[in-house]
Amino acid sequence: MVKIRLQRQGKKKAPFYHIVVADSRKARDGKIIEQIGTYNPMTEPATINLDKEKVEKWIKNGAKPTDTVKKLIENA
Repeated sequence: MVKIRLQRQGKKKAPFYHIVVADSRKARDGKIIEQIGTYNPMTEPATINLDKEKVEKWIKNGAKPTDTVKKLIENA
């Protein structure tokens, strides 16, 4: 199953996330299919950059966003 989820980057206590499309059987920071955005919770307010066309394309093709990513998509 293909999921849209967060891939953690950044240093300890300074997280930065890539919003990626990945196979649900792969590790969180493992191989991805495509990167479709970024999320930085350390800025005030949090920064969300999304390619909305790619998000719509992947959801249309059957990718399921995780709960956190679903909230980020709604806020973006």
